[in-house]
Amino acid sequence: MQQFCVFGNPIAHSKSPLLHNTTFMSLGFEARYGRYLLKIPDELGATFSMLKLQGANITVPFKEVAFAQSHEVRGIAKEIGAVNTWVREGEKIIGYNTDAQGFFMCVQEWNLRNALILGAGGSAKALAFILRENGITTHIINRSKTRLEDFTRNGFVCFTPQDFHSTKPYDIVINTTPAGLNDELLPLQETLLRAILSQARYGFDLIYGRQTPFLKLAKDLGLQTSDGAQMLINQAALSSEFFSFGAISTKDALTCMNALGL
Repeated sequence: MQQFCVFGNPIAHSKSPLLHNTTFMSLGFEARYGRYLLKIPDELGATFSMLKLQGANITVPFKEVAFAQSHEVRGIAKEIGAVNTWVREGEKIIGYNTDAQGFFMCVQEWNLRNALILGAGGSAKALAFILRENGITTHIINRSKTRLEDFTRNGFVCFTPQDFHSTKPYDIVINTTPAGLNDELLPLQETLLRAILSQARYGFDLIYGRQTPFLKLAKDLGLQTSDGAQMLINQAALSSEFFSFGAISTKDALTCMNALGL
């Protein structure tokens, strides 16, 4: 029986085991998928090996750690510098990023011209690269200027809240920070966030399973809103194809996962 899991901190809220175990059982793939609360980032690779896993998903805040600890990185993850999917091939850990395409599958019909990403972690990198790859002008705002250096080196326009000066309306504003996951915080100071959202068309939060303060504010201001549930399903379906080396197609995994009605 092959073993898989998702690493993160926090992790108790994760629906990934439900998504993958349902898919594995429905499609006759002999595997089980669990959760692992990782407390020490440097132990990610060692823990993966200790648990004898064939693959894993990696979530906040370890996606850049997973990139660094991969033996080989493939696909768009090489540009992004963040990995959310590991697969064992022999003695090697191969890293992929399914967040990027999983997110874009959610918004590809929205006719977006530009976007503002809140936050500068691994998820923000995935979204920034896939949006730009599809011709969508993308800016990033983050409280820490240091975290923005990678984005600036890669040609993105970046701001801290103190130096934010863009007067251009954004089609979509995306929260990639953990603000609102286990608290009632907004990702930016309310006055600034309200000013940004009041000119936008869409508000998207990667957090799923609850209405975050960010989404509530966006909805109150009349934006069309979405949480991260469909992105979670999309990236999980893409990961399933990697986990099974193609025995499970993304299309079939999507059918199983969407039927759960998350």
